[in-house]
Amino acid sequence: MPEPHRPRRPALLGKAALETFGDAADPATLAEAAHASANLLVESGRSRAETDPGLVDRLVRLADEQGIDLVAELWSDRPARTLPGALWRIYALREWVRRAPLQVGLDFGTGSAVAHVPRVVAGAAEPPTPEAMRQLADEILTGVFRGDLAVALERAGAFARVVAAGRAHRADDVEPMDPQEASSLTHSSAGLTRTAEDLEAAGRLWRGGELV
Repeated sequence: MPEPHRPRRPALLGKAALETFGDAADPATLAEAAHASANLLVESGRSRAETDPGLVDRLVRLADEQGIDLVAELWSDRPARTLPGALWRIYALREWVRRAPLQVGLDFGTGSAVAHVPRVVAGAAEPPTPEAMRQLADEILTGVFRGDLAVALERAGAFARVVAAGRAHRADDVEPMDPQEASSLTHSSAGLTRTAEDLEAAGRLWRGGELV
């Protein structure tokens, strides 16, 4: 996984899976599938009557047969401040926590000691621990989350901010000994900060009924 804010994507949709949606080469079809699957997953209030019933059935079947990793690929190219874009970032954070728990724990611990995230971001939720972040993401991505999605997105953003602060602090520490590593840490810290900003903005949009 090259960078924490954008981990390795799941395997690309195979030809058979893409054919589930009809014209696999049609970006509009894939975009529709991305938004429809995201809305269905979080029960956003869009009724099934407002969505192509055939598409709904195909999305549900695909998720059941292939798992959320495959569905997440549909979200990966959507704009950050859309519902599928926000879910992709939740998925990316979960994958990083799962794949690099020691690294995440180190960055989170360092960041927790140097960053007072709720004070930095007015109204931000308390950042979850890495394990709590993974559990929150699991609930959202398996469709069992029943809380306020705006708060969940803001908590994920707070988590990303803490880890970003930890990475930036470590970059300062290693700069005299390894400038290249310091540069890599600084770059990934900036990426995590952007992820935090996008998730926080998505939370505000959801609260206003504008995250689609």
